[in-house]
Amino acid sequence: MTDGPLVVSVRTGDIQGAGTNANVSIILHDVQGKASPKINLNHFFRDDFERGNTDTFELQRAQTKMLCKLGKIEVFRDDSGFGSSWYVERITVENKSNGDVYIFPVFRWLRPHYHYVFREHDTFLPQDDVEQEQRRLDLEEKRKLYMIKTVDLKLPASITTLPVDEMFSGQYRWDLQKLKLNLIIKSKITMLTSGTWKTLDDIRNVYVMDIFNEPNSSKVWQEDWFFGHQRIAGLCPSLIHLCTHLPEKLGIAEGDLLPFLEGHTIKEALTNKRLLSCDLAILHNFPAKNKELRVCAPILLLYQTNSGQLLPVAIQLFQEPGPDNPVFLPSDDQYLWMLVKMWYNHAETSYHQSLVHLGFTHLAMEGVSLSINRCLSVSHPIYKLLAPHLLYILAINSRAVEKLLAHDGWIQNTMTVGRDGVLNLVKLGVSQWRLDEDGTLPEDLKKRGVYDKDVLPNFHYRDDGLLLYDTINKYVSKYANLYYETDDVLLADWEIQAWAKELVTPREDGGIGMKGVPGNGEFRYLKDLIQTLTAVIFTCSVQHAAVNFPQYDYYGFPPAYPASLNGSPPSRKSPLKMPDVLHALPDKKTTFDIMVVTKLLSSKGVKSLGDFEVQYVFDPKATVVQDEFRADLKEVGRVIVERNKTRNPIYDYLHPDAIPNSISI
Repeated sequence: MTDGPLVVSVRTGDIQGAGTNANVSIILHDVQGKASPKINLNHFFRDDFERGNTDTFELQRAQTKMLCKLGKIEVFRDDSGFGSSWYVERITVENKSNGDVYIFPVFRWLRPHYHYVFREHDTFLPQDDVEQEQRRLDLEEKRKLYMIKTVDLKLPASITTLPVDEMFSGQYRWDLQKLKLNLIIKSKITMLTSGTWKTLDDIRNVYVMDIFNEPNSSKVWQEDWFFGHQRIAGLCPSLIHLCTHLPEKLGIAEGDLLPFLEGHTIKEALTNKRLLSCDLAILHNFPAKNKELRVCAPILLLYQTNSGQLLPVAIQLFQEPGPDNPVFLPSDDQYLWMLVKMWYNHAETSYHQSLVHLGFTHLAMEGVSLSINRCLSVSHPIYKLLAPHLLYILAINSRAVEKLLAHDGWIQNTMTVGRDGVLNLVKLGVSQWRLDEDGTLPEDLKKRGVYDKDVLPNFHYRDDGLLLYDTINKYVSKYANLYYETDDVLLADWEIQAWAKELVTPREDGGIGMKGVPGNGEFRYLKDLIQTLTAVIFTCSVQHAAVNFPQYDYYGFPPAYPASLNGSPPSRKSPLKMPDVLHALPDKKTTFDIMVVTKLLSSKGVKSLGDFEVQYVFDPKATVVQDEFRADLKEVGRVIVERNKTRNPIYDYLHPDAIPNSISI
């Protein structure tokens, strides 16, 4: 080993305050128990260990000549200099004589004068780690940093104060700021105008810049087939249910529906699994942000045609049938039907932004990120598995609360329910949400009766989503089986069991309060851990992509998916005209606000699924599993490209290349 020089490379993390001016030393230990002398890592007249930099040191042969194969390293620093704190990402030792490379992942702030010991690849279950005290102290410090907020226990668990470890890297923040600046600058010419929309062409004239492309929805938003398409390939694909009987709250007679069922009776349509519904009962009697605005709680009935199209056949805008709440039909006046569909979509936007997007992805997964950091050591293999999928989630949620959910922020200014309404919807929704049902795609689809391919043959979200769910589940299963040979090994892992317990512990008792975690507080069987990990990774990547990245394509053209509407929804079947439809739309200023923010939210911030921003896994057997995962994702991408050749319109939101690893925007 000692015929040639040893080269030590130290990667300082790219996070705020990561660099240090302290004196740094290292001791190398070989597998036979021999150790090098203390070696100071320092370049004269150079500022080592700066944020985001990799510093390389060639060791003197005399310092390492007695060593054989490396087993571990010992790293420590003092507290001298201005700014002695230091966050280390990894340390690599290379033997130039034979090409051997030893990688020591760190991913820690190093306390002064403490001798940290790292073994190659640093991947151990707690019961197998000889550095018990180091591991215990690290977790103690993490629990002090990752404190669970207790201000409102009805909301999902959130962090009290954002640690610097979780803040956006310099590069990410720059890209985001640059995009926003470009959007605002390029849209200023149009934003100078104000008032209301006079014609549809008036709206389309906005799309004159490359950066604000005209959404495809603007060309087909009036069509019934497109309205049906929104339910299965739009922003809210987790709402549609198969009907086994007509909704009892829907005040409609069989004769009213027959003209739209292609000659089938209602019984036949139900038996053949052709009738589906969306019920926004959660919005019943839900208040708007002021008395001039209204929030509907509609019931929608849809029919799947012989050609496979999904068409709306009945819409009731409120839950209780009555003379002022008729069931609207496609045979009603053209502009009345158009406006009724807009009011349905308007209600769904409140549900989408509050729950499907914010509550069930961003906020639900913040609790997971919190508990992972509080319960699992950085050395834990499951921490290393999940870390890339939790990257930036605490930072983006903190920014959302600061900017979008502020009392005068985007949600308050653009959405009918306003800021308080969004938070109240989150409270209502998360009290019913379960990880093993709503957060587990196959179970969610089965619960809604739409798992089978003979129901909704053009349900692209389901078909592509199941491909990805199975791929992630295969990846997680292979990875977990590397470390848990038996269920007894899993039971003996006190860190993973602490995580299981904290996930389900009620909020009022200091836990995350998540319902439906398999095992209900104890992972006795590996299958329960695998299901939990699969649901978390799927939610942070695939599910968030499905409900986030189409936003501009729909919200960007207000008639297609209005975040707010003026006036009152129709309560009679009186004929209308196009000016009545246009009058209901938000004014120009609100429209531009919606366009800018949804364009930002539809922009991908991090790398694609499987291509990790930060590599945590270096255990050779685990890196093989990750390579196989990437290969499987390529095959999924190939299948989706092939499927899109016969889809009109195409559905490319769940192509693996379009899916980020984490909720980072």
